[in-house]
Amino acid sequence: MRFERNALLATLLITALLPLVIRDQYLLHVAIMVLFYAVLATSLNLIVGYVGEFSLGHTAFLGTGAYAAALLSTKLGWPMWATIPAAGLLAAFMGLLIGSITLRLQGPFFVIVTLSFAEVLRLVADNWVAFTNGPMGIAGVPQPSWLAQAGNLATRQFYFYLAWGVLAISLYLAYRFVYSSAGRAAVAVRENRYVAQSVGIRPFRYAMLAFVLGALLAGMAGGFYAHYISFVGPEVFRFAFMVSMIIMVLIGGKGTLVGPLLGALLVTFLEEYLREAKELRLSLFGLAVMGIVLFLPRGLMGFLATRREVRPTAAPPVAVAIAPRRQGV
Repeated sequence: MRFERNALLATLLITALLPLVIRDQYLLHVAIMVLFYAVLATSLNLIVGYVGEFSLGHTAFLGTGAYAAALLSTKLGWPMWATIPAAGLLAAFMGLLIGSITLRLQGPFFVIVTLSFAEVLRLVADNWVAFTNGPMGIAGVPQPSWLAQAGNLATRQFYFYLAWGVLAISLYLAYRFVYSSAGRAAVAVRENRYVAQSVGIRPFRYAMLAFVLGALLAGMAGGFYAHYISFVGPEVFRFAFMVSMIIMVLIGGKGTLVGPLLGALLVTFLEEYLREAKELRLSLFGLAVMGIVLFLPRGLMGFLATRREVRPTAAPPVAVAIAPRRQGV
């Protein structure tokens, strides 16, 4: 508990200083995407790492939040400070609806049904032209007016700190949940559902709490993404986002709060480095996932924790008792 808290605080503090050192706009963009993916990976980790259910439909909440922020700002004129929280709340409501159905299932049934919900929402966004503008998407999502005179570097710095704020809120909420009685109950359900039930823990209730919180965080990330990119289309529901989130959680280490941050950093930089590889990039990521599952099933953070546990320690000195010499008579 203390290690994760200190690691999270140190990470946020060091990250907040980056715009003071980095002046390159491209590097700032990459850093913003790392923060964005860190929120997504943290939200998925609440379901995969602490509930123990492997969701393939998490893009449903990302897309819901992105479309909510885009529609509220373009059609109703809401400011950014209101659209991002509203996007998270709407995604949480969507998580409540989807979770009430999917969390009654387990194993492959849960995986398939969550994926189906994400695909249904993608088809709705792609075909409801009057509301979502169909395949053309929603362009020109408003940004703060003062950014027009601020310059490109100042714009990047503003969105960096906005993404940093969303990540800080996400980590705070995730930390409070994980180290609460509800979080411990969710972990008990993950370890053994029937033993948890025998001690009075209701699996559906605590799984639903984690599911809705994960949806809330993913929706906030979607709202930020809509304003930062200034465009939202059906591709936010695509499986590529889901693949990236899964790889980040697995590489970093599911069931930890620091692991998704590490996974987001590694995967985002690898995606940028392998951008020229195009389709080969997905194959390389697939091989990386296979290697992680086979050789590091607990991810990098799990590997580091194991190394700390098995690190040899110096043996304490053994006192040797010397028998007193028997005196002659």
